[in-house]
Amino acid sequence: MTILVTGATGNVGRQVIEQLGKRGADVRALVRDPAKAKFPAGVDVVKGDLLDVDSLRTAFSGVSTLFLLNAVVADEFTQALIALNVAREQKIERIVYLSVIHSDRYVNVPHFAGKFGVERMIEQMGFKATILRPAYFMNNELTIKDVVSGYGIYPMPIGSKGLAMIDARDIGEIAAIELVRREKSATPLPLDRINLVGPDTLTGAKAAAIWSEVLGRSIAYPGDDTAGFEKNLRQFMPSWMAFDMRLMSERFLTDGMIPDAGDVERLTTLLRRPLRSYRDFVAEITASA
Repeated sequence: MTILVTGATGNVGRQVIEQLGKRGADVRALVRDPAKAKFPAGVDVVKGDLLDVDSLRTAFSGVSTLFLLNAVVADEFTQALIALNVAREQKIERIVYLSVIHSDRYVNVPHFAGKFGVERMIEQMGFKATILRPAYFMNNELTIKDVVSGYGIYPMPIGSKGLAMIDARDIGEIAAIELVRREKSATPLPLDRINLVGPDTLTGAKAAAIWSEVLGRSIAYPGDDTAGFEKNLRQFMPSWMAFDMRLMSERFLTDGMIPDAGDVERLTTLLRRPLRSYRDFVAEITASA
């Protein structure tokens, strides 16, 4: 049977596709523009959109297991519910859904609340699913690399509670492991939730210290200016999204993204190797500059 990957051209989706290929899975990728899709040989590329019901019916036909990932967009919740309903119509029971850590706590943050709503629908619709709840992606740091090196500051207002940042490559591999586990099971497996975290819980000051160590010069953490963060984001994203990100950063300051007991050990066991560290990630992206 076939595993369908939505969000297949994004940071996580591309990793899922690659890892599924390494495991010999029959993979189909849902993409908006097949001309831009560059996947390993053997991946079945299907054009479609999560708001286009007809294209979803075509893409979901013959699929046994679904990886549901949809981007942070204004109609994210609607996209996910349409996909779930089409999946049920096509009798797909086995799902891996990419949610977000603390979706049930960051209740005022739009894209967190939306993902928690999707989690609830997965449960109420009776799907046999793994709900993956990743913390903040290390890969987001690519967007601030030039600011850090050019201005000598770590600009993300992540506060002093700490974020257990995770590498998107680890997310993709864990997702692939769960997809294959569900795909190969003789009967659909019960619903499960997995927090996806990195090995280190990073404060703003600690992140700046790691950049300092890697770059060999002092990098400062200027503080928790969420208003300034929103203002900067508005230069290259819609105002609603910048505000959403500000609300998220404010919850970083009050709540953090702290792993539950046993999270790191569970992921290490799944991967059969250590999780990628923040320091190694920073060293990697600065070496390639």
